[in-house]
Amino acid sequence: MLSLRLVRGGRPLVQARRLLVSAASAGTGFLLLAALGHALSHDGAASSVRRLAWCLLPLASTVYVAIAVARTDPALRPERGQPPYGLTARGLRLLTGTATAAFCALGSVAALVLFLLGRGSLGVHPVGDDGAKALGSGFALPVAAVLTLLILVPVVTAAAAAALAPVPATPGTARVTPPATSAPPGLPWGVALLAAGFAVRATLGEGTAGLSAKALAGRGDVPGGVVAGWALIAAGLAVAGPGITWLCGRLLQAGRPGAVRLLAGRGLQEEARRVGRPFGVAIAVGAALAAAYGGDATYKATGPLAALGVGLVVGCTAIGLLLAAVESRQARTDITAALAQSGTPAATLRTAVAVRAGAVLLTLLPLTWAVALLATLPVGH
Repeated sequence: MLSLRLVRGGRPLVQARRLLVSAASAGTGFLLLAALGHALSHDGAASSVRRLAWCLLPLASTVYVAIAVARTDPALRPERGQPPYGLTARGLRLLTGTATAAFCALGSVAALVLFLLGRGSLGVHPVGDDGAKALGSGFALPVAAVLTLLILVPVVTAAAAAALAPVPATPGTARVTPPATSAPPGLPWGVALLAAGFAVRATLGEGTAGLSAKALAGRGDVPGGVVAGWALIAAGLAVAGPGITWLCGRLLQAGRPGAVRLLAGRGLQEEARRVGRPFGVAIAVGAALAAAYGGDATYKATGPLAALGVGLVVGCTAIGLLLAAVESRQARTDITAALAQSGTPAATLRTAVAVRAGAVLLTLLPLTWAVALLATLPVGH
């Protein structure tokens, strides 16, 4: 009952974040059902399995954004180390999981309605005969398979959100905040994974292009080496993201920094762990898109399902990065209030925030370009 009250309650901005989870769940559920419709109307088992396998990417993106929304939800976040509603850590995880499942279930219902509408099962044909045939129109839907695919997104997302939910510290233990002068660990491991990804891509990949956008729609084959290479590249960037963010803060303080650069650099270093991983994921997604769409017309995405899948991944990545900034702002509320009380002008604080955001964006663009370039270099023979 508490989870249902949370779904209904909340400010409009909080509800908008929750609806983003429902929208991502709806898109992923529709892609899963579309893969089922393709399997019903085509005899080729390999292509159907490939379409279903590529739905894992939007599913991972939905899980990613659901976790980000749960971490910034004021109804699910511990305040000053105290759990809300008098819950234990286990109770808070259960509440987070059930609330996330409710948001995703709403999206699954919407996905089913849209899928049936597209197939013409509701008496109208908004996408025409060709679109309806692509969704398996004319073939009976197996109820067990439909329910399994619809339940998959809420169950996986709720389990991940519950496992990674922010929980209060154990009573009697102090929460230690890493000093801003210490670099977060993981940068060497991230660089090693990144180098391994480039090596796997170069040695096991076939052809000179990177990630095929046609394969995202299930209409093309991607060599296993390319897939494995991109997986390692994405993992390396996610692991190295906090270290890269910390170095950005260090560079902002280089030389003789003024008050704005000093505040911006220190703030970026303190929030490196929180902002760094979404930052690394954004670089990986941007590089993959540049590799998929750049240079070769063969790799331009075609079809509404490809556009939906790519849009889901890009949208969830952008939302995750923005919500990481929101979480960072929430975590720095006390520090900001203390600086304001000490006489720091509000304009200085706003400028420092803008400088931090600008530093992240200025680092994001060249790194994305460099990763895409290295990942799509011609394979030597």
